[in-house]
Amino acid sequence: MSKQAIVIGAGFGGLAAAARLRARGHQVTILEAGGQAGGRARAFESEGFHFDAGPTVITAPYLFDELFELFGKDRRDYFQLVPVDPFYRVVFPDGRSFDYVGDDERLFAQIAKFNPADVDGYKRLVEHSRRIFDVGYTELVDADFSKFGDMMRIVPDLVRLRAYKSLYGLVARYIKDDALRQVFTFQPLLIGGNPFRVPGIYLLIHWLERKWGVHFAMGGTTAIVQGLTRLLGEVGVDLRLEAPVERIEVQNGRAKGVLLADGTFLESEIIVSNADPAMVYTKLIDAAARRKHSDASIARKRYSMSLFVGYFGTKKTYPDLAHHSILLGPRYRGLLTDIFDRKTLSEDFSLYLHAPTRTDPSLAPPGGESFYVLSPVPNQASGIDWSVEGPRYMDRILDALDAEHLPGLRDNLVTDFHVDPTYFEGELRSYQGAAFGLEPTLRQSAYFRFHNASEDVAGLYFVGAGVHPGAGLPGVLSSAKVLDRVVPAPATKGRVLSLPEAVSA
Repeated sequence: MSKQAIVIGAGFGGLAAAARLRARGHQVTILEAGGQAGGRARAFESEGFHFDAGPTVITAPYLFDELFELFGKDRRDYFQLVPVDPFYRVVFPDGRSFDYVGDDERLFAQIAKFNPADVDGYKRLVEHSRRIFDVGYTELVDADFSKFGDMMRIVPDLVRLRAYKSLYGLVARYIKDDALRQVFTFQPLLIGGNPFRVPGIYLLIHWLERKWGVHFAMGGTTAIVQGLTRLLGEVGVDLRLEAPVERIEVQNGRAKGVLLADGTFLESEIIVSNADPAMVYTKLIDAAARRKHSDASIARKRYSMSLFVGYFGTKKTYPDLAHHSILLGPRYRGLLTDIFDRKTLSEDFSLYLHAPTRTDPSLAPPGGESFYVLSPVPNQASGIDWSVEGPRYMDRILDALDAEHLPGLRDNLVTDFHVDPTYFEGELRSYQGAAFGLEPTLRQSAYFRFHNASEDVAGLYFVGAGVHPGAGLPGVLSSAKVLDRVVPAPATKGRVLSLPEAVSA
């Protein structure tokens, strides 16, 4: 087996994949279509303000530590993570708020203010989430679900834990207050799932956050990207920017290399794609080389919602604001139905407001603040004309923030811009502009997601949100761990390399 491996895409999945392949002795080249590494985790700069373009919630930091430990390095020498408290502040339309924190006593006291009887219910909910975590995460997060039998083995556990039920339904068994139900069910939206449809196995997110906390990277998420690219450079990984892949060459059912947009052909029998699998199959691989993943079969799948993300900087600060705020609108189930099913742009919205200067003032000029506001919206199957609706939607969001959460915002704006589903579909090359790939439903989880090892093309592998275990940084980083199970180790003169040999190879 050739030692040369190509990784398509320098998002977190691609960077993690490159580290793991390199640690096993492969010579690795990363091909990134954009002008900077990071993929969705790239950064924007405007008028002296720094904005993380994508992921802002860091959980399970040990997954980053592991990548550096592969090479005997300490992650703390590359970037700093600090805990965020509260994890999130959830703000309701009636002005009430709930600080979701890791400290039990503070959490119980807040629950009691909404409904004292739900304190005991929450304790039972937490225990249920721990049991789901012990199976769904500890045992399965980096499992290989290439065979249907792999899925069938976990069915008894899913049934026993009721993990096949909707997450909202599971939470509602324990929590009776409607507002608290929203507090403990919004998390699947951060991985592209509708809480009323995502299976209860995703309740493990709650225990994951309790177990490891919620963190922020000083300097922004891009500091993690910079730390990883520095590490990869030190161990000999070749990162090529502005190198979009136009086609994956397949001969006799096996990957042979990639053709770049500039006409360059790079030969390799091991190709790992961090790009959206639906896009890769339909745009980069000839239909004749695909048996399972036809254009029609891919179109029949259900894709996640998209996102509208506004970025803005102010010349004043808002010190009472939390680092992460969930600003809920007047509707919950109805709004989600509009987004996921009706695919219409509603008059109301719920927002995630990220205020990183709460933790790191260096991300804005002195006396100012940088912000990121995210609204779940329908994907491109909606037919919405975002060239028209995008500026209007941004204005509506800024007006709502000015009126209810950031007084004086309009008078203190220094810069603002936004991205919408056309950005995800075009620049990020995501099928239907879906922000998280496949929607994480029961029938699109584990074995039923796109496989980490392609069934159509030998030597082609996938990492990222579209494959097992799914979206979110823990899922994306864990998808790279699956490579250790499915990608053959390189051999030298018929002998598989040991780890020390691999690192120095």
